Amino acid sequence: MKPAPFDYHRATCVRDAVQALADADGDAKIIAGGQSLVPVLAVRMARPKVLVDINRIPGLSMIVPVDGGVRIGALVRHARLAEQTAHPMLAEAARWIGHAAIRSRGTSGGSLAHADPAAELPVVAAALEATIHLASPRGTRTSSAADFCVGALETTLEEDEMITAIDMPLPQRWGFAEFSRRHGDFGLVTVAAAEVGGHWRIAVGGVGGVPVRVKEAEQLHDSGAPLEKVTAAAVAAISPGSDIHASAEYRRAMTAEFVRRALVQQKERAAA
Repeated sequence: MKPAPFDYHRATCVRDAVQALADADGDAKIIAGGQSLVPVLAVRMARPKVLVDINRIPGLSMIVPVDGGVRIGALVRHARLAEQTAHPMLAEAARWIGHAAIRSRGTSGGSLAHADPAAELPVVAAALEATIHLASPRGTRTSSAADFCVGALETTLEEDEMITAIDMPLPQRWGFAEFSRRHGDFGLVTVAAAEVGGHWRIAVGGVGGVPVRVKEAEQLHDSGAPLEKVTAAAVAAISPGSDIHASAEYRRAMTAEFVRRALVQQKERAAA
């Protein structure tokens, strides 16, 4: 199939982009990398009246230090994220995203806005308690990663808003582990573990509608509990479903194993 007819607007700045979204009365979509949107358009699961192209907006492709972390512009491509050295945990996670063609076009802001619960960047954002910067015709606001994702492919992003940047804290220690049938596939279970400010944060993707913070497991790891207790607490905190890819029981087993792997990794890894 081919996409339904749409108007095309090439935005020149953030204000221009969000005004175009507002003028479309909720019937517009932002296009940047297009790795999630274009397939949906092709099968007409989405039929926006307007596509707002943000690729030529200046200032959205930066990777700059901020207090205690790194600010990633919404247009930073996954390939560049995988190559940068300012945030090693993000670089590792980005290497697991799709295949080379997808990484060369897909964007950080697009991944968070799409909010696939199995995608790598939403899991890392949850573990790091990232701050997401949003713009609309009314001005700017910020949202925590925990508040931003509310369900599978659902966020608190308003119809006239766009992501402009994401602040990712730098962890003192970290681990990232993903299980997928083939490298480049979405992870059946993805685990991001990070020590920030002396406390551990552990997020698990692929086991619910949003990345799940396993807070009892975090507290146990903070206290120096045996790894077996930490992984058991992580499994107890999730309620995965069964689908054509894996049963709920299989995802529980993989959660235990990949939480263990992520926490073992942190002994050998530290933020730059």
